[in-house]
Amino acid sequence: MHNPYKPIPMRIARAVVETDDQSLKSFELTFEREADQEKFFSRYRPGQFCQLSIFGKGEAPFGVSSAAWEGDFVRFTVNEIGVFTRAIHDMQPGDPIGMRGPLGNWYPIEDWKGSNIVIIGGGYAFTTLFALAQHLLASEIRSQYGDLTVIYGAREPGLFLYQKEIETWYEREGITFYQAIDCPQEGWCHLTGYVPTVTKEIAPSAENTVAFVCGPPVMIKFTLPVLNELGFPPERIYTSLEKRMKCGIGKCGRCNVGPKYICKDGPVFTFAELRELPADL
Repeated sequence: MHNPYKPIPMRIARAVVETDDQSLKSFELTFEREADQEKFFSRYRPGQFCQLSIFGKGEAPFGVSSAAWEGDFVRFTVNEIGVFTRAIHDMQPGDPIGMRGPLGNWYPIEDWKGSNIVIIGGGYAFTTLFALAQHLLASEIRSQYGDLTVIYGAREPGLFLYQKEIETWYEREGITFYQAIDCPQEGWCHLTGYVPTVTKEIAPSAENTVAFVCGPPVMIKFTLPVLNELGFPPERIYTSLEKRMKCGIGKCGRCNVGPKYICKDGPVFTFAELRELPADL
């Protein structure tokens, strides 16, 4: 019988410092058993999360930031903000780590084939949105959708994630990419302004379009009215509530909001669904 509490044994294959302040690192984890790898990739979809665990330190949920086609690894980007995340940041390639997942639902991209896609992200909440964009850029998938527009904002240039990868998006066919920083800086050649303002300036068309949004709460709060003004109905706007989760499998009850368990009913919801939840969200 499958034990949902038992982690998959993994190894850190690669660790990359993502930001100039070194507060965020990405870790590429590989499987110790081929059967676990096959099972994981048969189930994984962008937007899902996993629980990472270190013996003696605990565990915590993190969104998967890699697309399945990128390789035989699973990428997680970790912000160093506490004891557990500090322990992960101290780990090196070759170190063992546990993983449970994939867990939760995902960005339901399969439901929107033939539609245009708009991805709007801010700060280090761009992780699962990056996985979604990479997924859509796969050659066998890209032709199934219309225009792909990505808007990504950060406080300053050194705080963008996946800088080498996203730089290639400017030259790549099939994607229109915009980067923005909050305030002007010397040498910055892209957009300047907060994500809601930049989104309003770019004004992506809502016709036959679905939007995926994730970022700091204040960014989401002020981006949603912009999308509404542009004509996006709440049923075509998705976001992730990944940060509210604890056990990941609906047993501890600590992620419930009204009748919903974020880990089982989410973490991805439409804004139409969120409107029906209690105000404590």
